[in-house]
Amino acid sequence: MNIFEDIVKSGLFERIIWAILVIILSCTIYAITSKFFKAKEKKNSKILSSKKNKTYLRMFRNIIGAVLGVVTFLTILQIFGVNVSSMLAGVGIASIVIGFALQDALKDIIRGFEIISDGYYDIGDYVKYGDTVGEVLSIGLRTTKIQDMNSMNIVSIANRNIDQVEVVSEYIYITVPLPFEIKPDAADLLMTEIAKEVKKQKDVESCEYQGLNSIAESTLNYQIALTCDPANKLTVNREALQVIVRVLAAHKLRLPYNHLVVHGK
Repeated sequence: MNIFEDIVKSGLFERIIWAILVIILSCTIYAITSKFFKAKEKKNSKILSSKKNKTYLRMFRNIIGAVLGVVTFLTILQIFGVNVSSMLAGVGIASIVIGFALQDALKDIIRGFEIISDGYYDIGDYVKYGDTVGEVLSIGLRTTKIQDMNSMNIVSIANRNIDQVEVVSEYIYITVPLPFEIKPDAADLLMTEIAKEVKKQKDVESCEYQGLNSIAESTLNYQIALTCDPANKLTVNREALQVIVRVLAAHKLRLPYNHLVVHGK
């Protein structure tokens, strides 16, 4: 009982109550702002119609969370009698030590702002990181989270590794090898037909015949270019190849292959 009375008299109990109230207030503010931002994201407004605006909104929400965390921490220190002003004045001396200890974290934060300002990629884009290809789910102050399109796992990428991230294009380029015997005009008509048939596939947005691409040892290689949602690239590529084989079969053509000629004595 004496210990409790000493705590009350020293004001420690009151400080603890105030600290708890500050934490509750901070959490409430963050919950309200997060709910507000999530509600805005769900609405089909013109402001949020672009990926970049959604990216800015989520980054702003992350910044608010970080600022609230710092302010709450400093306020609690002040409640327990720590001279925050003096502590902040000494940051200049301590910043060198902290800078070396947290340089990777600082790099992540700086690169995070560069990702947003320079438009490296936005939420909803598909990117490749190493062997992982997936959709960008969020861009935070330190990490970018993507969902692997094959395993559906969530992968976190440190923002400082932005140089290793590639944005997946919406274009697919397919080369169609044809035999030398087909005349150029006939080849153009055949490839135009292939492009039209590929374009009819449900996930294909556009498909164009681009002409002769290269001359190989036993084939003339023609090229078509199609666009689709990067999430559907694997499926679209397979379906396009099936269409090409069907069209060639309808014209009684087979894909050329290398011939091995053996000379005997």
